Amino acid sequence: MELIRGLHNLRSRHQSCAATIGNFDGVHRGHQSVLALLREEAQQRSLPTCVISFEPLPAEYFAPQEHTPTRLMRLREKYCRLKEQGIDQLLLLPFNRKLASTEAGDFVEQVLIKGLCIKHLLVGDDFRFGRNRAGDFALLQQSALEHQYTIARSPTYRDGEARISSTRIRSLLEAGDLATAAQLLGRTYAIQGHVGYGAQKGRTIGFPTANIILGSHCPPLRGVFAVTTRNTHGSRHAGIANLGIKPTVDGKRLSLEVHLLDFEGDLYGSLLSVEFLHKLRNEKRFDSFDELKNAIANDEANARKWFANHPDVLKTQS
Repeated sequence: MELIRGLHNLRSRHQSCAATIGNFDGVHRGHQSVLALLREEAQQRSLPTCVISFEPLPAEYFAPQEHTPTRLMRLREKYCRLKEQGIDQLLLLPFNRKLASTEAGDFVEQVLIKGLCIKHLLVGDDFRFGRNRAGDFALLQQSALEHQYTIARSPTYRDGEARISSTRIRSLLEAGDLATAAQLLGRTYAIQGHVGYGAQKGRTIGFPTANIILGSHCPPLRGVFAVTTRNTHGSRHAGIANLGIKPTVDGKRLSLEVHLLDFEGDLYGSLLSVEFLHKLRNEKRFDSFDELKNAIANDEANARKWFANHPDVLKTQS
């Protein structure tokens, strides 16, 4: 899949495509159904498929400076998931002041008509776009008539009675309901990142950890979890993870630290995917390192017990 950063990088080979537009945060089962419809239409007409998305996400751009909205995945992970879905190209538009102030009609003209010369457009049933979210399906229908491309509206995808959405999945993760979140995602929720150098305080109390670099990424869950890690070769290992600010050591920044069970080796620089399986407890502040050490030992015992009751988990996670 080709990543195209901005309209100025569009070339003739990217044009005359079947496209869809959205944040695609999580690339969950609802997104996967939309992408399947897009692929089907494109294959019937021998067109390449294109996903139009944004970085940062609009909600991040409009959020107050002191409040970073949570998101399910970083760009790297989104790219990999879209590629797995058989998409040919990802047009990534920088969401900035210029784009935020672009009128809906101008967006259609600049991106869809002049930029991509689209032949088919598929959008969600609640899709809105342009300045003040003024653009809607009716506007796109009129444009399709004028510029001779086809347009379709994807249905709402539900799990039971409730709609599958990124917002719903984020809420489930915030509540610690990993099982339902995984059901809606179509896979276990995971965070991917490189292992970097942390404060290395875990070593001093007998629990060395791999520090996963989060950067500006703000995932929607907090606490201590039973996890598996997966490296780029597909090997998995059981562990426990703390995702939070480490209040006992007066932490200020969000961090993800993973202690691998029965593991010895150097992970620095490795790219790991941390798969969240079961929440053990909320993060809390302890009065001393001894209390923290005892709590981590208890976390490890509970994690080992959970893995013992789920012996196939290392074989089945994907």
